[in-house]
Amino acid sequence: MWISGVPVADVGIIFASTDRELKHRGISCFIVDLYGPGVTQNAIETKLGLYCAPTGEIIFEEARLPKDALIGEKNGGFKICMNMLDSTRLSSASRAIGVGAACIEHSTRYANEREQFGRPIGEFQMIQEQIATMVVEHEAAKLLVYRAAWMRDQGMRNTLQVSLAKYFAGEAAVEAANTAVKIFGSYGFSTEYPVERLLRDSKSYQIVEGTSNIQKFIIAGYALGKRKDK
Repeated sequence: MWISGVPVADVGIIFASTDRELKHRGISCFIVDLYGPGVTQNAIETKLGLYCAPTGEIIFEEARLPKDALIGEKNGGFKICMNMLDSTRLSSASRAIGVGAACIEHSTRYANEREQFGRPIGEFQMIQEQIATMVVEHEAAKLLVYRAAWMRDQGMRNTLQVSLAKYFAGEAAVEAANTAVKIFGSYGFSTEYPVERLLRDSKSYQIVEGTSNIQKFIIAGYALGKRKDK
């Protein structure tokens, strides 16, 4: 369920249990023809946002794979999955800061154009405080994402840094979008302006590729010495 790219994907990287007694160490990774025999894709149409990104379910019914569909070693899928998550979570964090940037762009433009009591609302201190907070959180999120990306480019293990970036950027995007809607007032509640879409889309970044709670679990594990990079 909730698979990105479905139902338009041609192939998928599928993780499946090949030795249940080994639990997570008994998972293998396969490349699968998603239009092959025994494989069905169905779209999920009832999403809150991200209409531009198709999402769906994959159903396997007696699907059979050739031996060369195996990626890596048998029962070696968990390590592959964890390495992939360091990339996909970083990608998610990057998209989240894009949402934050859009919120700032629309909010500042609107605050300079919209007038109340004979002057632009951007001259009111409450609006200025809201925009300043958006900017500070956005800049902090960017630095966390850039650090994690730089470490990736250097070939360094960056699991902790990715979780820090994914968590903070996702939360900052939601806060920025929520604030943008408030700055726009009733128009923020209308589909006439883009900020309502930004709010709906931003919520996904607290969920996809590991929820905000999962990221905090990972971060706390490092802080408490329960997790260490090998």
